[in-house]
Amino acid sequence: MPDASPTVRQRELGLRLRKIRTSRGLTVEEVADKLMCSAAKVSRLETGARRPVLRDIRELCELYSLDEATTSEFMRLTRQAREQGWWTQYEDLDLYPYIGLEQEATSITHYSMYYVPALLQTETYAREIIRAVLPRIAPDVHDQRAQARLRRQERLDDDNPPRYRVLLDEAVLRRPVGGGDAMAGQLKKILDLVQAGKVTVQVIPFEAGACAAADSMFVLLEFAGPLLRPVVFVEGLGGDHYYERSTDIERYREAVEHLRDAALNPQKSVQFMTDVLKSYADG
Repeated sequence: MPDASPTVRQRELGLRLRKIRTSRGLTVEEVADKLMCSAAKVSRLETGARRPVLRDIRELCELYSLDEATTSEFMRLTRQAREQGWWTQYEDLDLYPYIGLEQEATSITHYSMYYVPALLQTETYAREIIRAVLPRIAPDVHDQRAQARLRRQERLDDDNPPRYRVLLDEAVLRRPVGGGDAMAGQLKKILDLVQAGKVTVQVIPFEAGACAAADSMFVLLEFAGPLLRPVVFVEGLGGDHYYERSTDIERYREAVEHLRDAALNPQKSVQFMTDVLKSYADG
C-alpha cells in the first residue's frame, strides 16, 4: 500500500526481520555481535521501536543472505518507514506511534469511562479535555493538539475507514465537560456519526454495576494482513503503553466481550444518548 502509515511499515519491517532471524537460528545477541552493535539496537528494530536506517537494513539483508528481490523490498519498506506522517508537523503531540497505528487500523475498539474518545470529539470538547489534563499547557501547544485531534477524525471519512466501535461508560455522558451547551453539541455529534454509519456506540449504564475492564481507557487496534498483529494502547499520565503479546491481546479481547455484555445494545444506546442530550438541551 503506497500511502501506508510510516509507523505501520516500521512495525512490518521489524516483524519480518525477526521472522528471518529466527528462521536462520540466530539470537539477537549473535546478530548484534556480527554487526558490531548493541543487542538493544537489533531488538528495537525488530519491535518497530527504532526508526530504521538504510545502511543497517542493507547490512542485515547481507547477513541473512537475502536475494536481490527481497533486499529491494526491505529497502523499500525502510524508505516508507522513514517518511514523515502528517502528525509529525506538530512538535508537541506525544502520540506519534499511536496516530500512525490509528491511521492504518482496519478495526478500532475503544473503551472509555472518563471522556469521549478523540475521534468523536467536538473542537470545544477537545479543547476542554486537553486543558483539563494539562492545565499549564502553552496556548500554541494547546492549539496544535486540538488541531491534530480534529485532523485525526478525517480517518473516519476515508474511502476505506476502519470498523469503529466505542464502549462508553455512562459517566462519560453525565460529566458536563465545558458545560451543558458543550455537552449537547458533543452528544449531537456522536449521534450524527452513528446515524452516518461511521461508528457503533454502546453505553454501559450505571445500573450495570461493576464491569470487567482491564483499564479505565484502552484501544484495541487491528490490521489487515497476517504480519501485522493487533495492538492494545493504554494512555496514562505515567506514560503510554503498547501491548502486542498474544496473551495480552486475548485478555483485552475478553474484557471487550464482557463490556459488551454489560452495555446496552446499539439501538438502546442511541435512545439513551438522545435522552441525555435532551436533558442538557433543557438545562
